[in-house]
Amino acid sequence: MATIQYFSVGKPKQMTYGEGKSMETGICKEAVTEAFLSKDGFTGDGIADTKHHGGPDRAVCIYPFEHYAQWEIEFGKTLPPAAFGENLTVSGMLEKEVAIGDIYRVGEAVIQITQGRIPCNTIDRRVGISTMMKRMVETGFTGYLCRVLEEGNVRSDSPITLVEKHQDNVTVLFGNNTYFHDAKNVAAMEKIIHVDALAANWYERFDKRLQKLR
Repeated sequence: MATIQYFSVGKPKQMTYGEGKSMETGICKEAVTEAFLSKDGFTGDGIADTKHHGGPDRAVCIYPFEHYAQWEIEFGKTLPPAAFGENLTVSGMLEKEVAIGDIYRVGEAVIQITQGRIPCNTIDRRVGISTMMKRMVETGFTGYLCRVLEEGNVRSDSPITLVEKHQDNVTVLFGNNTYFHDAKNVAAMEKIIHVDALAANWYERFDKRLQKLR
């Protein structure tokens, strides 16, 4: 049973990090009890870097709650809620368990997983750990992104139910491992781009690699 642990949204704001440095980012989200989810994302949510984030294929960011315990043990540091800038911190939906194209109902809304997340160093700055992004990439514990198939209200206690498992069953972890660690595996990349629900951005990235290899 998948369960929402943290439900968070937030508009871009100035974040201080390091020794008096600052940047505008949407990674610092705050807890909410309810928000409307449209095709563009949650009401009250926003992004600063529109070139690398956002869009209909990446309207919702999910991060598995189970990873928090591992990171806190590994780095000896307590992480804040929504530490990775995710909207939904969810237990019971690990990258190795969910597949690109899987469809879930969350409250009144229906979402579909489209791709693994490609983390950036804003995460390192947010949590104050210089190797956080590196470890996310190494493990494939990046979280993932979703498009919205049906709009509706979502609450912090909304149930999450699987509506439809995608027939190809290409897991997010498989996609992550291929993208980050197996960049010349033609068969794996062809398997991923065959998934009709794949985010356009990821399709283009894999297709570009395949064209070079061919």
